[in-house]
Amino acid sequence: MVEKFGLGMAIIFVSGIFNGSFALPLKYTKTWKWENTWLVFSVVGIVLLPWFMAFRFVPHLAEVYRAVPPRVFFWDILFGLFWGTAQMTYGLSLVAVGLAIAVAVVSGLACLSGSLVPLLVLDRSAFLHARGIFLLCSIPVLLSGLTIYAAAGRLREREQQPEGAAQPAQVKKFKTGLALCIFTGAFGSAFNLGFAFSGDIIRRSMEAGAQPATAGYAVWPVVLGAGFLPNLAYCVYLLVRNRTFTVFTRSGWLREALLGAAIAVIWISGLFLYGWGATLIGEYGTSVGFTLFIAMSVVSATVLGILTGEWQSTSPRSKRLLAAGVAAILLSVVVLNLGGLFRG
Repeated sequence: MVEKFGLGMAIIFVSGIFNGSFALPLKYTKTWKWENTWLVFSVVGIVLLPWFMAFRFVPHLAEVYRAVPPRVFFWDILFGLFWGTAQMTYGLSLVAVGLAIAVAVVSGLACLSGSLVPLLVLDRSAFLHARGIFLLCSIPVLLSGLTIYAAAGRLREREQQPEGAAQPAQVKKFKTGLALCIFTGAFGSAFNLGFAFSGDIIRRSMEAGAQPATAGYAVWPVVLGAGFLPNLAYCVYLLVRNRTFTVFTRSGWLREALLGAAIAVIWISGLFLYGWGATLIGEYGTSVGFTLFIAMSVVSATVLGILTGEWQSTSPRSKRLLAAGVAAILLSVVVLNLGGLFRG
């Protein structure tokens, strides 16, 4: 169990890096608007790739689904709809407040719901065991790091404000983006809840011949398929309202489409790796593993935010706050992984 715990946590460590960096190509779009890029991402990453991977790696997929109780699909679809709405608002918050701040606020709220709810519903006694205790200890450390991180971000926004710019408009944009982040964080962990409550699908997949590393692939088409609907509806709404359907045919469309597809590939890679790691960890996978997933998402987003200039022209104080926030986040990762020293 210790070896599987360590391997599972290592895989989730990498998955968090993918998740924190998946939106990077969005920074390099030139002619397409947000809705054009997000629609390509949604079709490729939320629909096509999950179904392709499920059919490719889960034998007798149709029989697996027929053997699963309908109540499992009900919860998966419900959580998928919640997640899909949050995924849509996440894309908007990235534009409003930047990659680093969006990831920090969303991740903090998602950590609370995504890591604690599965254990509260499935096995409350886990909080009395070593790994559950270390999970509880790591969460306030992570949240304190995210709080410091958010303070650094607010200071950065003030310092990077151009002289003579319309301050009220900028403040309104930031507040709107922050509200989107809060909403996204409240529902953004719903995909993890869908995975956590899909044990029947995973068991049926392994009974049908799927490997533990790929058995979870049967879950994602259901959860993500439901989540595709809000994304599709909002993208179409924006395409009509902004009259941006014709943007798809402008010069350079192939480059823009490839950027949207790259977002999808990076994101779904992180999600599949997370599912693999959570399955290897076992009963604590969707709780302990999800906290690590969130922490590494923030750290990788921070590094990319620095490399792409999000923290240019900021004061030493901002950078010290940023460093302190990241240090607390990394400390939470260390505390969390100490649970791997124990079997229960």
